[in-house]
Amino acid sequence: MNTTTRVLAVSLVAVAVLAGCKKNVKPTEPTDTGTTTAPADTGTTTTGAYGPGDLDTDACLRQRVVYFDLDQDALKPEFQAIVGCHAKYLRDRPSARINLEGNADERGSRDYNQALGERRGNAVSSALQAAGGSGSQLSVVSYGEERPVCTESNEDCWARNRRVEIIYTAK
Repeated sequence: MNTTTRVLAVSLVAVAVLAGCKKNVKPTEPTDTGTTTAPADTGTTTTGAYGPGDLDTDACLRQRVVYFDLDQDALKPEFQAIVGCHAKYLRDRPSARINLEGNADERGSRDYNQALGERRGNAVSSALQAAGGSGSQLSVVSYGEERPVCTESNEDCWARNRRVEIIYTAK
């Protein structure tokens, strides 16, 4: 699959995910009290936009790890929703900044794993941008095999190390 087709596919999936990930905020009904005075402005808005507190309370935004298959840098479909939520947060919070930390398992050479971690970070960055995030809010760093979350030598452990971590540096 060529790059243009891949970016288009990611964009279409991200748009579909975002359409399903809208925050539903029930508007308050004005009550008729029979008076003609205007209601007091409380200064709060319910636009459905993410705020900094949502990083800890919203179930989708709390998911900050994207996993990859062996020797792959393509985003798995099951992580599109997570990427869509974080892209919406970036759109709602222009001051937010994210580090995308790419990682690999212990197999492969150090240089190969370093490059693979970077490609994985760039894949998540591209998906975030395709879903509406700004490239100026994103930075990619690769740790290759240097920061494992599991040190055993088995497939379950290796699968947990093949990841990109989404780290907010500014909310």
